[in-house]
Amino acid sequence: MAIPPPDAARLAALNEHYAFGLSEAELAEFGPAVTATLAASDRVEELYRASAPQTPQRAWSEPADNPLGGWYVTTSVPGAAEGPLAGRTVALKDNICLAGVPMTNGSATVEGFVPSRDATVVPRLLAAGATITGKSVCEDLCFSGASFTSRPWPVRNPWDTGRNAGGSSSGSAALVASGGVDLAVGGDQGGSICGSPMIGEASAIRGSDARGTEALRPGVP
Repeated sequence: MAIPPPDAARLAALNEHYAFGLSEAELAEFGPAVTATLAASDRVEELYRASAPQTPQRAWSEPADNPLGGWYVTTSVPGAAEGPLAGRTVALKDNICLAGVPMTNGSATVEGFVPSRDATVVPRLLAAGATITGKSVCEDLCFSGASFTSRPWPVRNPWDTGRNAGGSSSGSAALVASGGVDLAVGGDQGGSICGSPMIGEASAIRGSDARGTEALRPGVP
């Protein structure tokens, strides 16, 4: 069972701790109901396994050269031979699923998670010819406008490494500004791109159907 049900002793302890005031008879009646409720999570897992796609085998590694802390992991997922993004390298903010490649959303609470499905933007990028070269570091659960709450490390400003890079799409902006990639994808539901590109040579492009997902490109005059 994904969530182990509490036994009689545990229920009694919870009853005492929270002063629920349940009698022994009520606890005995309550126990099976708790077990049945928590068993629903097992059924959810069974249903998911029956329809889950096979996770692709995509090689990835920890970044060997990462002076700004912009990379979480690096990979190489080539796209179509032709298309508007052919020959362009792209980084994905680490709140965007790339199947078979770890994703933390910048948080220790998500470490170890490997998505089995690609986010919608991934096949679109690949169909356009882009090569996805890694996941860029973002703020812890994307809840910061700076760049120092992120896991596994902070992101530094390429123009002054003693300063932060803005956030929460900090890694995406730093990689584009420093020339680490041609393009990067981020999310701007709460201003997470609007702050980061202010570090310099990066500008945000909003797609008409992006639904909160945006791209960063080298700045233009």
